[in-house]
Amino acid sequence: MRALDIVGLGLSTLDILIRLEQFPTWEQGASLSDFRFDGGGPVGTAMVAAARLGARVGYVGVAGTDRSAELKLETMVEASIDLSRLVRRPGPERSIILVSVHEQTGERVFSGLRGMRDEQLTPDELDRDYILAADYLHLDGHHSAAAYEAAGWMQAAGKTVVFDGGKTNGQVSAPIRRIIERVDVLIGGQGFAPALTGENDLALAGRKALALGPRVVVQTLGDQGAWTTTRDGEFATPAFAVDVVDTTGAGDVFHGAYSVGLLRGWDLRQTAQFASAVSAIKCTQLGGRLGIPGLEQTLAFMRARGVALPDGQPVSR
Repeated sequence: MRALDIVGLGLSTLDILIRLEQFPTWEQGASLSDFRFDGGGPVGTAMVAAARLGARVGYVGVAGTDRSAELKLETMVEASIDLSRLVRRPGPERSIILVSVHEQTGERVFSGLRGMRDEQLTPDELDRDYILAADYLHLDGHHSAAAYEAAGWMQAAGKTVVFDGGKTNGQVSAPIRRIIERVDVLIGGQGFAPALTGENDLALAGRKALALGPRVVVQTLGDQGAWTTTRDGEFATPAFAVDVVDTTGAGDVFHGAYSVGLLRGWDLRQTAQFASAVSAIKCTQLGGRLGIPGLEQTLAFMRARGVALPDGQPVSR
């Protein structure tokens, strides 16, 4: 079995991105300032980030068999991500999202294809040995039954499970709560930890989330940086200021970079700074994956802003 650093199990999408000043209405169209196809999805984008930063990465998920599916996978192939355990469902790609990006702020609105969440991997479609060949398993809650099973394998083997809890202002479902019991590093977008714990205060939400199973809880806060909680303490990490073009995938990229920081042996503060830098650079271009930098570009970006990281360990074995 090929040695892997990280295996991602979750959603990968084809994003159709449009950048515009105002939304069209049924009465009036709108002028677009930019347009792009790019790969997306929480785990898919996190894995592209990790691969570009030097990790050996495998991806487990679902794809169709048409041209849209090939476009979805294109940047994963270019990043040399192992797709040998990808499950192809005959027919058109269903995981397609229209991303409308606001020209002035970089904020975005997602419109997904109906039925895209119906394509679920089952636990018996997983290759246990393949997943256990990695040091880290990255999940986003999609394919929840399969994710729960895989997290259990990793937990029993003493390996690390990282979970992407996306930005939310809603509820955290029972299947997600069950998975979190098997998670080591929980990274949640704005609103996730409060929704999970019932606590709106960052510090209290982080501490209560630890009691559910994770040993590290990170709450990402957009341009306000991130808040990290462990049993040994808690700290804030400021964001890096950049000229924002598009925030699509910023959290996903942070998550992929965070695992790479852990692989390199950096401490949690250094790892959060590194992940914040990678995410900031990504935001300077349209699309979730186009602007993801490599390792040397990221380290140079940080040094130019007075943040130097130790050499650490090589990522891949």
